[in-house]
Amino acid sequence: MRKQRSCPESKRLSTAEQDRITRHTVLIVVIDLHPAQVTVSELVRQLTRSAEDLGERDGIEQAVLDLAGLGLLHHHDFRNRPDALVAPTQAALCAYELLSEDEEGED
Repeated sequence: MRKQRSCPESKRLSTAEQDRITRHTVLIVVIDLHPAQVTVSELVRQLTRSAEDLGERDGIEQAVLDLAGLGLLHHHDFRNRPDALVAPTQAALCAYELLSEDEEGED
């Protein structure tokens, strides 16, 4: 009788690791969409399986706020708009370009 292969158990990520991955994903998506500005709701729809999943939505909204606080995203709230516009800062675009060049140089 052949031994059955066991599937490795999926590694559980800590909350800090999940937050880091979400921030990374949000930043890359916003940079990829540049020069277009995107709303937080559009990011949620693009990055989640279901826009109604409050946990995922909260994670993305928190990532936007964290990245804005770090100076990597512009987060524009307008009185006449129910949703905030998000765009990368010049610093984020420059850092992304520099890091992309480093990765290309390693190949």
